Amino acid sequence: MKRVLQEAALVAVIGATLAFAANSLSPRGLQLTRDYFPGTMPVLPAATGTNVAGNASTTTNSPLELLAARLQKDGLQLADSNQVAQLFGDSRRERDEVIFIDARDEEHYRAGHIPGAYLFDRFRPENYLTNVVPACLTAQQIVFYCNGGDCDDSEHAAIMLRDSIGLPKQKVFVYGGGLTEWITNGLPVELGARNSGQLTNLTQSATSAGTGGPKQ
Repeated sequence: MKRVLQEAALVAVIGATLAFAANSLSPRGLQLTRDYFPGTMPVLPAATGTNVAGNASTTTNSPLELLAARLQKDGLQLADSNQVAQLFGDSRRERDEVIFIDARDEEHYRAGHIPGAYLFDRFRPENYLTNVVPACLTAQQIVFYCNGGDCDDSEHAAIMLRDSIGLPKQKVFVYGGGLTEWITNGLPVELGARNSGQLTNLTQSATSAGTGGPKQ
């Protein structure tokens, strides 16, 4: 009788484990931390105006801090403009030991990208894996970027490649400011294909166009 009970308990544990695994993998799975019956929760007394203001002041974070927290939650590291500039100027970049990956589409990439950056459009990964995967596997540091701001293509591309080919988390970075900040900082931009040699400075170009170009 005792053995029967032990076997029944073991079957129950295995069944529960499989159920939790299936639930987590299913797109229609239940969120175990979600409250599906909010009406049963007790109603808390409303906070006073002073407390609300005090709580707001202690929980207010800058967009950069919120981005860093979101990236950290996904196991990614945030690279600021100073760190990105240092990595771009690093001599290892010439040997592809430091690489940049543009997570936008080809049209935007050809209109201007960080010089030497690889293109990886996560919506068409099959077109770029042949070039990008070997570079990622041999690189010591990888910086993903898109347009910056509300653009999150760089985050998704970083997670996709990291998880699919087993990249160590410590060498994967996301440039939060993206190409918009890069251009604003007056850094060079490459046009056309990778290593085309067609370099320009979009900030200076925009200034010249706005003033009618250089005077003769």
